[in-house]
Amino acid sequence: MTQLQIGPYAVQPPVVLAPMAGITNAPFRTLCREFSGGKGLFVSEMITTRALVERNEKTMQLIHFDETEKPRSIQLYGVDPDTVGKAVRMIAEEDLADHIDLNFGCPVPKVTRKGGGSALPYKRHLLRSILREAVTNAGDLPVTMKMRKGIDDDHITFLDAGRIAVQEGVTAIALHGRTAAQHYGGTADWDAIARLKEAVPEIPVLGNGDIWSADDALRMVRETGCDGVVVGRGCLGRPWLFGDLVAAFEGTGTYAKPTLKEVAAVMLRHATLLGEWIGDEARGVIDFRKHVAWYTKGFSIGSESRKKLAIASSLDELDALMSELDLDQPWPVGADGPRGRTSGRNRVVLPDGWLDDPYDRTGVTADAELDTSGG
Repeated sequence: MTQLQIGPYAVQPPVVLAPMAGITNAPFRTLCREFSGGKGLFVSEMITTRALVERNEKTMQLIHFDETEKPRSIQLYGVDPDTVGKAVRMIAEEDLADHIDLNFGCPVPKVTRKGGGSALPYKRHLLRSILREAVTNAGDLPVTMKMRKGIDDDHITFLDAGRIAVQEGVTAIALHGRTAAQHYGGTADWDAIARLKEAVPEIPVLGNGDIWSADDALRMVRETGCDGVVVGRGCLGRPWLFGDLVAAFEGTGTYAKPTLKEVAAVMLRHATLLGEWIGDEARGVIDFRKHVAWYTKGFSIGSESRKKLAIASSLDELDALMSELDLDQPWPVGADGPRGRTSGRNRVVLPDGWLDDPYDRTGVTADAELDTSGG
């Protein structure tokens, strides 16, 4: 397949790690990059533009990149064009990243109720203003965007948003084939990805949704004609999936099927990296707890052992608990399937009157960007 080009950066194979709040921090990106041999594009978790402009302490930590990360990709969330423009200009002038992705896909209520994330593309003029400010202030940095099909089946926005993005100079678009109302439930609509690719042939289109294995990624490209894939929940507890993706696109080898012993070694390294990144071993292990169920999915581990692993508070304790398991277990059948959140929602929480006029720019309140970064 042709090489994916994001501005001056060649991404081959055409594989991108999706930004995930609390997940795609520097330690997890390091693991994924190691398994891929440094191939692909790995995006930071969501950064709130106001928090960045105000140099919030947590936010400044989240935008730290390892010296081996090239290009450095940062995802921004914002609803105010001026603030987005200031944040992008700050990144460009202070050399904080090499690529900027804009979040118009987040479906969680605390984001959509303020008009952000997957709610925002419904407001066409507001979307255009944000994209224009971002591209104008980015200088030579490529600006991309990630979005969903729309708010719900009655308010589909992805084709309009795609055309606006092309007109405003966005470099590439990633589409998650679900509406905000679907959240992470049901099945991703890959046909929508194909339709977007047909609608905006001028720039690369990346597909996202229901990529649980490397074969799923190849199938998405074949069926939709998209230029690359964005992988999110499929890599939870499986950073080696990026090695599989490289092997699949390059046709060079077989996929990883790690034993529990090999998985345990990755778990310990992940927890260690988190402790080094945070600057506190105990806090690193505590932050790692949410990953335990993903890493151990499908393995024969008693409920009591799982419970202890999920409340470990030191690297030594985590190592000791894992050493008590049957580490010779092979990779479980079916463990490559869906993981992470799979629930849907029947209603999207929106600002009052949000759906009254798709071209009205009012409705975004002053507190829409007051949350700190990371989701």
